[in-house]
Amino acid sequence: MASVEEQDRYFVPTPSRWPMVGSLALFCIGLGAAFAVNGMLLGKVSLALGMLILVAMLVGWFGDVIRESRLGVYLGREDMSFRWGMGWFIFSEVMFFGAFFGALFWVRTVSVPELGSLDYKILYPDFEASWPLSTGPGITQAYQAMEAWGLPSLNTMILLSSGATVTWAHWGLLQEKRSQFTLGLLLTVVLGCTFLALQMHEYGHAFSKLNLTLASGAYGMTFFMLTGFHGLHVLLGSIILFVVWLRSMRGHFDAHHHFAFEAASWYWHFVDVVWLLLFIFVYWL
Repeated sequence: MASVEEQDRYFVPTPSRWPMVGSLALFCIGLGAAFAVNGMLLGKVSLALGMLILVAMLVGWFGDVIRESRLGVYLGREDMSFRWGMGWFIFSEVMFFGAFFGALFWVRTVSVPELGSLDYKILYPDFEASWPLSTGPGITQAYQAMEAWGLPSLNTMILLSSGATVTWAHWGLLQEKRSQFTLGLLLTVVLGCTFLALQMHEYGHAFSKLNLTLASGAYGMTFFMLTGFHGLHVLLGSIILFVVWLRSMRGHFDAHHHFAFEAASWYWHFVDVVWLLLFIFVYWL
């Protein structure tokens, strides 16, 4: 436990080159995207180079933070700063998904009934005010909606199980049971990768069997935007937990100093909660 004097001190790192490296990476990505949409070969090269630089920046910058943490320079105030930072980051993610859930709510409860009213019968005489939409503006091909039971319900069980395994790992760390900690982390990563593999299979089924794409009206757009961004978050969470697992195998973290793992577990539980809302409002209702 840090003393009162130590807690009042705040570690100031030396000037870092990584922000400049990150700026270069974003410049290459932006330039590459602009060239790529115009069919220029240089665009793909610039995109690939930008992504490689971005990965190098992330590895180097986080590596510096890990080394500083291992040196013991982070005490009370730094720990509080990290916790506030992670808390605000998760809050921004809540607002991000809240916007998409808000769009889904507006389409289902406001736009669809309004387009099905008598005021719009002249413009859309064949429109049926039901969800998921089968007719309406932008729908040129018939499609089938995704069923809740099957792969989505299986993925729900997998993600809920991953929340249990990461909690079990946390208990192991607090009780100084290293084997339980590392095994729980590894199981969580495996379950996350399994979720992603099944979601890819689900997308393939949607494209080939259900004719469900982003062009399938409001239903297709909201379905793929919500589930796709959630899948991206599962991928990022799995990578973060995998890095934490690699660090745990090297003896990092103990019962009193483990905020990197704690932040990753916060993020993973957030991903779990978002999926539950997705399963209920996108697949089930």
